Amino acid sequence: MNDFAGVSIVAAVEVPYTRHAPAGTSTAGLLAQALKAALSQAELSTNEVDGLGVASFTLLPDHAIDFAWRAGLRVGWCMDDCHGGASGINLLQHAARAIQAGDASVIVLVSGDHFEAADFTSLVENYNVTTRTHLRPLNTGGPNPLFAMLTQRQMRASQLTREDYAALCMAQREWASMNPLAVYREPLTLETYLAAPPVAEPLCRFDCVPVVSGANAIVLTSSTHRCAERLPVRIRALRASYNVDHQHGDGLVTGLAGISDALWRDANLQPADMNLVSVYDDYPSMILTQLNDLGFADDQPDLRTFIHERIASLRLPVNTSGGQLSAGQAGAAAGMHGLVEAITQLRHEAGARQVDDARFAAVSGYGMVQYRYGMCANAVVLERGASQ
Repeated sequence: MNDFAGVSIVAAVEVPYTRHAPAGTSTAGLLAQALKAALSQAELSTNEVDGLGVASFTLLPDHAIDFAWRAGLRVGWCMDDCHGGASGINLLQHAARAIQAGDASVIVLVSGDHFEAADFTSLVENYNVTTRTHLRPLNTGGPNPLFAMLTQRQMRASQLTREDYAALCMAQREWASMNPLAVYREPLTLETYLAAPPVAEPLCRFDCVPVVSGANAIVLTSSTHRCAERLPVRIRALRASYNVDHQHGDGLVTGLAGISDALWRDANLQPADMNLVSVYDDYPSMILTQLNDLGFADDQPDLRTFIHERIASLRLPVNTSGGQLSAGQAGAAAGMHGLVEAITQLRHEAGARQVDDARFAAVSGYGMVQYRYGMCANAVVLERGASQ
């Protein structure tokens, strides 16, 4: 079943991301702030919540049920998620199905992390058994070297230069300058980008997401709930693909390529119909890969033309929050960040960066790096609903 009728998204919030969180900050505290803000936006009380989904790397040893207890929630549907950059859409898919099945009528999805330096080091060194066994002894420093090699492959395959990737980063920084919640909002010039310290050839500092602390939350209800009468957002289509090639490919094609046709068929729309798109942007190369897999570059002669004529020009609004490259990556919150931005845009609440008359948005998720690249990919098409 690919019909998501009867489900509305009625709130989407972001707890401000911080590069250096104040003393006493905790992951549970950030998630609690996100929960409170989302319920406030939806004008709901905790007593009305009967479903909860949580995505976090650093909430351990607690889980979703522990967080529910601490938040005073009694729920009939509860889910932990550990799909990294794909977690937001994964949670959304399961929560929507739970509402359709009658397992819950009001579900809050929260995601986020607080990182101390040691927390992040431990995460990237023990991301999975493969990382711990084969990559950590090489002192690879997490995913940066893996995506540096992937970026090298993309540069050769598509004849791209560092200046082309700079154009992507500069465009997202331009969007970020209009987002008061983005961690980095100052203008980014080509000269500054090219002079930035190298991380792993050809990646520089601006190609790698800054690690921050923060949280996000969204609220889903049945479409008959009173909350769905004001500024609802609907799920038009949602598809997912996991472990598509068993790490045997070159990483330049994600699972999105295999689900793209079905996604647009389910939505009865095309990429050209989208007013904006949020793609998981852990690295500039992955922005291009996902947009290409979803068909946004099909009408362009090559990826370089697509970058400069569609993205750098802002003609195609991509990652209008500034994306993770400028807003920051708050651990598992990164999988929900693009969703929150798209929902905010469709509710016409994005302030200075608001896309005019936004009605349709596409959002993608990508993540859970094995020993070469991400294993998880998903995408959703969202639509602004009519207020009643």
